[in-house]
Amino acid sequence: MIMRRLITSMLLLALVVTGAVAGTARQVDICIYGGTSSGVMAAYTACKAGKTVLLVEPTDRIGGLTTGGLGMTDVGNPYIMKGYTRGFYESIGKYYGTADMHFTFEPKVALMLFQRYVDEAGIDILYNHRLHKVKKKGNRIAGIVVENSTKPRRKTDVRIEARVFLDCSYEGDLMAKAGVSYTTGREDNSQYGETWNGAHISKYHQFPDGVDPYVKRGDPKSGLLYGILPGSPKQTGEGNKDIQSYNFRITLTNDPANMIPITMPENYDPARYELLIRQIEKQPFLEKGLDDIFAWSLMPNHKTDINNRGGFSTDMIGGSWDYPDADYKRRAEIVKAHLDYTKGLLYFVGHDPRMPEHIRREIHQWGYPKDEFLTSDHFTPQLYIRESRRMLGRYVMTQANCESRTDVDDAVAWGAYNMDSHNCGRYVVNGMVKNEGDVQIRIPKPYKVSYRAITPKETECSNLIVPVCLSASHIAYGSIRMEPVFMVLGQSAALAACQAIDRHENVVQRVNAGEVYNQMDQ
Repeated sequence: MIMRRLITSMLLLALVVTGAVAGTARQVDICIYGGTSSGVMAAYTACKAGKTVLLVEPTDRIGGLTTGGLGMTDVGNPYIMKGYTRGFYESIGKYYGTADMHFTFEPKVALMLFQRYVDEAGIDILYNHRLHKVKKKGNRIAGIVVENSTKPRRKTDVRIEARVFLDCSYEGDLMAKAGVSYTTGREDNSQYGETWNGAHISKYHQFPDGVDPYVKRGDPKSGLLYGILPGSPKQTGEGNKDIQSYNFRITLTNDPANMIPITMPENYDPARYELLIRQIEKQPFLEKGLDDIFAWSLMPNHKTDINNRGGFSTDMIGGSWDYPDADYKRRAEIVKAHLDYTKGLLYFVGHDPRMPEHIRREIHQWGYPKDEFLTSDHFTPQLYIRESRRMLGRYVMTQANCESRTDVDDAVAWGAYNMDSHNCGRYVVNGMVKNEGDVQIRIPKPYKVSYRAITPKETECSNLIVPVCLSASHIAYGSIRMEPVFMVLGQSAALAACQAIDRHENVVQRVNAGEVYNQMDQ
């Protein structure tokens, strides 16, 4: 009996220390929600500045897309990178034996480098915990409650109190639960005086003319093929709530010693890929090889970063629409649907007898890498959330910023990539299959990203910074939403949080953005 009481007391003490008992809370200077690349950089910055920090990550892996297969990094202009972000890509270069920044890398190398940041700064990470509720006092976040994302039960909840919170997630869940205004989808061109927002049918990533959309060719009564949406696309420039497509950035290897064969996945259905066959029939040049069906980018050590290409590829067009505001259960269903679709596509290309034989032979040389993604069957667990919620903050970045037709005086980062939107929908247009939503527009030069765009209106929340789901129109976000920019913004957000704590009574809207920017390279 005495021993049982002693064990019980020890367990209760452990729960109190971790904040898992009602009435106790973890108390830190800065709480960062989301262990994305932005979140890691923010946590590292705040810890180096001497603040107590807790980084909350809903999964068992930090780094988001940077450690999740996106090794062919979209940069635009590498010279815009500042601070620890520049150092990160220089470390990638050193790892591979070059003196300069390096932007193509294996997921495990990015993870190793992020872990070095964690170890060096002593970052406290709460893995496998996701947001459950937010408690506000007036216009401030007083605290949050997170639950175990693998076994969500109330008795495993953890309460966290902080002076400043950062939402570094791809979804903006903390921002939304804190009552901060946000939007999803695409604004009408007229809202911000833009020309590339709203609906667009583009020649890029498009089907050729003449691809039949029906299960039985020429027969509308037979129904639409998998992946084609009912109805018609909106008028050019018209706003809507459609979300650009998500996909997985696929890591494969052709090293026989490191390769796991691509086998038939769960829920495999070859009917999902009928449009690929019909596309090849109209575009025989696609028979040349895998790089005509996928953006097949080679990474170091016999690996790939595979992305979407053409009219039918890894983008699961139309499958992302519910994701931004969905609950955790629905999001898990969406992720699983994308996983089934992607693994099924790889298997289809290698095994369906209608695929050209030389392409089937080519993909058989590739497989899943034994040395990557060890806790998720060697396939990246990170879905590419290209866009989710976007805050409606103190300043909205728009096409005019990207095209340098307007400027800001409170820059905390720079953008330099094209205005890039992937397709949002796939429809029947004039009896043919057409994708809708792709935009690929070059920008003239790098442009400034405003501090006001990562901070909410003070009346809505005075101690929250949002460096990932920041305040931007759909088309402007398409340029800003690059991992290096998110990393720089993570560092900026952390420096701003430190200044708010030290000098502004935790009110982030009072921060001097110029001082934050000047600190980046110190």
